[in-house]
Amino acid sequence: METIMDSYSWEQFLENNNLLGVGGNGSGGGQLKAQIVPAQPKTLQHLPKRPAVDLAFHNLTYRVKEGNGSNSKTILKGVSGRLRSGELTAIMGPSGAGKSTLLNILSGYKTTNIEGSVTMNGAERNLSTFRKLSAYIMQDNQLHGNLTVQEAMTVATNLKLSKKFTKLEKNSMIDDILLTLSLSEHRNTMTRNLSGGQKKRLSIALELVSNPPIMFFDEPTSGLDSSTCFQCIHLLKMLAAGGRTVICTIHQPSARLFEMFDQLYTLADGQCVYQGSTKQLVPFLSTLNLECPSYHNPASYVIEVSCGEHGDHTRKLVEAIDNGKRDIRSSADYAGLKARNDLVKVQNLKAILDKNDVSNVSGSKYEENLTMNNGLLNGMVNDIVKETNGSVVSTNDKGDAMIDVEKTDNCTTALLSEEIMSPERYPTSQFHQFWVVLKRTLLFSYRDWTLMYLRLFAHLLVGFLIGALYYDIGNDGAKVLSNLGFLFFNMLFLMYTSMTITILSFPLEMPVLLKENFNRWYSLKSYYLAISVADLPFQAIFCVIYVSIVYFYTSQPWELFRFSMFLSACLLISFVAQSVGLVVGAAMNVQNGVFLAPVMSVPFLLFSGFFVSFDAIPVYLRWITYLSYIRYGFEGTALATYGYGREKLKCFQTYCHFKSPTTTLEELDMVNANFTLDIVALIVIFVVLRVSAYLFLRWKLKTAR
Repeated sequence: METIMDSYSWEQFLENNNLLGVGGNGSGGGQLKAQIVPAQPKTLQHLPKRPAVDLAFHNLTYRVKEGNGSNSKTILKGVSGRLRSGELTAIMGPSGAGKSTLLNILSGYKTTNIEGSVTMNGAERNLSTFRKLSAYIMQDNQLHGNLTVQEAMTVATNLKLSKKFTKLEKNSMIDDILLTLSLSEHRNTMTRNLSGGQKKRLSIALELVSNPPIMFFDEPTSGLDSSTCFQCIHLLKMLAAGGRTVICTIHQPSARLFEMFDQLYTLADGQCVYQGSTKQLVPFLSTLNLECPSYHNPASYVIEVSCGEHGDHTRKLVEAIDNGKRDIRSSADYAGLKARNDLVKVQNLKAILDKNDVSNVSGSKYEENLTMNNGLLNGMVNDIVKETNGSVVSTNDKGDAMIDVEKTDNCTTALLSEEIMSPERYPTSQFHQFWVVLKRTLLFSYRDWTLMYLRLFAHLLVGFLIGALYYDIGNDGAKVLSNLGFLFFNMLFLMYTSMTITILSFPLEMPVLLKENFNRWYSLKSYYLAISVADLPFQAIFCVIYVSIVYFYTSQPWELFRFSMFLSACLLISFVAQSVGLVVGAAMNVQNGVFLAPVMSVPFLLFSGFFVSFDAIPVYLRWITYLSYIRYGFEGTALATYGYGREKLKCFQTYCHFKSPTTTLEELDMVNANFTLDIVALIVIFVVLRVSAYLFLRWKLKTAR
């Protein structure tokens, strides 16, 4: 009895949860039927609403200059196409066919040397508006390794969403996106510890925050194994199913991946050889006598055809697809092409029959056979025309059969919402961007071993080492020259530690800056101001620790105003050297910067006033001393140590030539030097270098694109 009750209870439970259907057999006996309830597709319900966007391009041509001459190479040759919302489109082609170039032009990443037009929902594209509606996820995962997934998502929501969204709403969006992209359990994982597939999903998640209706992906499966590739493309398919226009370049997908794409756009030698549904690719090629072998990957076959492995068919394919102006959505779209090819076959057959009739038949017999053959051929032509399924077949000026198919976009909505049409380039203010980027920079600087702890250790180690080496020489009249060596080494150490660490770290930020700035996270001004301010406190703290150690151990004069002068000169030298590192890091890559920065510093060291006094420098080279920031720092520390009426030094020998501090200043040609002028000069150089670094950075962003 308990067993029967248990079974009925279990059946009732399943029935109540819509997992089972109960069917009667007319005799009162119950028959259980299992019903498989499909899982509901994951949706992103908390994201801001965006209009669907269809993208089209017409007669796009792109040229690049070759070398220093006037010669140019044409990468894209008048291609056209249409990319619809709700579809996952793959741009394929052999290496060098122009896939990435086309993607960069469509995304707005490249804007120069382009001919042709790009439209959104039938209207001419406005780049400023378009950039608000699109996101470009590049091939390499440009992420900050010292942030957790949750922190990275929080930064993205704070930068990409306006202040009208509350913190609770932003958190709901983050939870929604992470759940949809299967990253919820990794929200507290450092980005650097994620796998390749997880990093790719996180890159997508960061851009999904603003719910862009158009998403571009450059080689999204690059570097991923087959299983992760499938998960990645499945995710893109899901995003497209939500009404987005998803476009990606892909080199040569497997058959399993290929069938997941809705639309295919294939390039060969800068021209379109196929545009249309992936399901129609093989039938379309067969109409051109290009038969894809059974059990052969269609993606591989079309690449082989594009490369010329099966003969030179590029021109034939380009003409058949009209360089992208035709869109093969169904068999009706190439029925006219099939009719044309069949007509050609019939005409060839007619020519053969005519030739045979002329050679074998004469007189009235020939005319009788010709009439019969023409009747047969006309019947074949009528059958061919009927096979076009009611589509209208017309002929062009060459007499070739053409098919007229009305093309309609998936979306024709006008993009007129207030947020999209707003003249504001970014959803948040410049100050808000600065504050968010500043907090992020401080956070991952705090977690960076090289930027923080290794640099602190270096300042402590060298500080104690210098203190031991130059111990108690600051007030000894017999060791003034050694003390001057100590002052110069201070400048040298502070210069190189500040400059080299910036040269090594700043270029590593460039890829992330390039991606986030292009996708409208923040302006370049806000970013640059944030990173300029972020490292100043750390550099100041390290400099104060180092100077305090060496100043005490070397027995420099213990007067507060002298210590303040000494410290301020050292701090400014440190900041100026850091600015030099920013300029070099912004202008060149790490390899060139690490080599050139020390070499470029040699003239500043030579003209610092330590090796050669100002009077001994040839007149035609003295102008270099005014550019040497090391000179101003060395002069400032020397004046702090020996100037402003310091009393005579102690002398533990029979004679000390530099017992009087004035004698030391006379030897250095600094009697009439002005400490205030040195500080002002260092501040001016600091400002000029910071502005120069910003200009170089802006220039590099433009040239990189």
